[in-house]
Amino acid sequence: MIAVSGGYLASGRRFVCRGCRARARAYSGSVNLPSNALRPRVLVIDDAEDNRSIYAFFLEHEGFDVDVAADGEAGVALAQAGEFDVIVMDLTMPKMDGWEATRRLKSDGRTSTIPIIILTGYPSTVGEYEARAAGSDRYLTKPCLPETLAGEIRHVLASRTPRS
Repeated sequence: MIAVSGGYLASGRRFVCRGCRARARAYSGSVNLPSNALRPRVLVIDDAEDNRSIYAFFLEHEGFDVDVAADGEAGVALAQAGEFDVIVMDLTMPKMDGWEATRRLKSDGRTSTIPIIILTGYPSTVGEYEARAAGSDRYLTKPCLPETLAGEIRHVLASRTPRS
């Protein structure tokens, strides 16, 4: 059972998002797409299977179409082959880390305009600076409630024109 509003998620583990709850509440409105529009498409790139599963499950429940990739290399290939509205990217992954994956996506004409939200378990000012320098649009730290991530995605989508 997942009780996100109370802060509990899967098997009784408690997740706390440092300073993120207020932002999630501020952006917790609907995506406000026309009824004939496609559901926003999100790519979650994270090497931790639990994170991919939890975020995908919650985001799909919130009205997003979600694809997942287990490393930066697979994530870049999937992003280049598909049409995504937002990418959620972990930083520390095998094969290709999130910084390099972000740089590649932002330098590719097919994916350069897709907003990238960094979601990392290793928060630091230097890491945030490097992620922004690589081209990320937002920077969140784990543990992070899925509702907070959904709020950030909605905030990013609100400033973009939806796919038709």
